[in-house]
Amino acid sequence: MKNIFILALSLISFVSFAQNENALLYRVSGKGIQPSYVFGTIHITCDAKLDGAVNKALDATAQLYLELDMDDAAMQTEMMQLMPMQNGTTISALLTNEDFNILDDYMQAKLNLSAKMIDTYKPFIISAMFLTTLLDCKPQSIEAELMRISALQNEPVFGLETVKEQMSIFDKIPYQLQAEELIKSIKNDFKEDKKEINQMLKSYAMKDLNEMQRLTKETKSTMMTDYEDLLLTNRNKNWIPIIEKVSKEKPTFFGVGAAHLLGKEGVISLLRQNGYIVEAIAN
Repeated sequence: MKNIFILALSLISFVSFAQNENALLYRVSGKGIQPSYVFGTIHITCDAKLDGAVNKALDATAQLYLELDMDDAAMQTEMMQLMPMQNGTTISALLTNEDFNILDDYMQAKLNLSAKMIDTYKPFIISAMFLTTLLDCKPQSIEAELMRISALQNEPVFGLETVKEQMSIFDKIPYQLQAEELIKSIKNDFKEDKKEINQMLKSYAMKDLNEMQRLTKETKSTMMTDYEDLLLTNRNKNWIPIIEKVSKEKPTFFGVGAAHLLGKEGVISLLRQNGYIVEAIAN
């Protein structure tokens, strides 16, 4: 079940890039902080191998911050508690009987799971359950690889936000819209989703931010385009004070979804606006 939540968050990675440097790794220094690094991840991939520059940055830092503290033993329990929609809302009430039956049949065929068993779940979570079926490979996690290396170095892992904070995003995006997006994808057998994800993975592997920007502008997901403030902008702004504080204490490696890095309200720009030196590292 923990993997389901990670997959749900992975959808956020495919939202709204804006072109800056063609780099995923940045060194942050100045204003009294200890030199730290910000790295753009993609939460689900076919190849989670880290290159030399990223490994050197991990060697040069003393702690790892991800979006969530994925080492937290209580994380899975908290996720389970927060997956249901608020106020007793159900997916079967959001969809027509015909569409709910389509959802149920599709889930049983693809996941061997009845929609009736998770009728209270946020529709976005259910959409995420299908992500592993969209890749032509065994899914890997860059976050898991970062954590593996940190464990080898006996370095702690922390989170920039809590599970509750992340899950609350999907209580603010209308459940009806989430349900409509879900059934739209199912009726199309996730063909459009698969196309977008595979194109994004290819662009990420090439570090081609211009192409990633083009792809996200053309996404068919209304939820992704209409709620960028909730999915990205607000979170970026919330993270900056944390990045500043912990980097003053120890040199830190920050791994966040690459969509959070760029644009006028991205993490890189916000750090520069606050007077820090942020240098793109070829990797």
